[in-house]
Amino acid sequence: MKKVRWGILSTANIARTQFIPAMFRAENAELTAIASRGSKVHAIAQKFNIPKAYESYEALLNDPEIDAVYIPLPNHLHKEWVIKAARKGKHILCEKPVSLNAEEAVEMDKITLECNVKFMEAFMY
Repeated sequence: MKKVRWGILSTANIARTQFIPAMFRAENAELTAIASRGSKVHAIAQKFNIPKAYESYEALLNDPEIDAVYIPLPNHLHKEWVIKAARKGKHILCEKPVSLNAEEAVEMDKITLECNVKFMEAFMY
């Protein structure tokens, strides 16, 4: 079985407490990289044994070994980073709410379809 290689755009609490532990339990996923603006990302990567740490989101998106990204950024940043990830060919799991309004959601959906990537909101119910 081929594993999906994941990257995380942020060291947000929800990523550390929920997403990262879930990745380690998943048989079909591999946590490959994490990115954050600043040097604290290296300590987080070391703590969770994540092979790659990037000090910019762009660097993670440029990594050809990343298949999909989890985006737990503040809500107002979701649209920007969903679009950038899609244009880099990354599948996307975005924390809720996926957008600030319906117009943003429609635009994000259109671009992810054009880029032929999967796009999901991390909504558990």
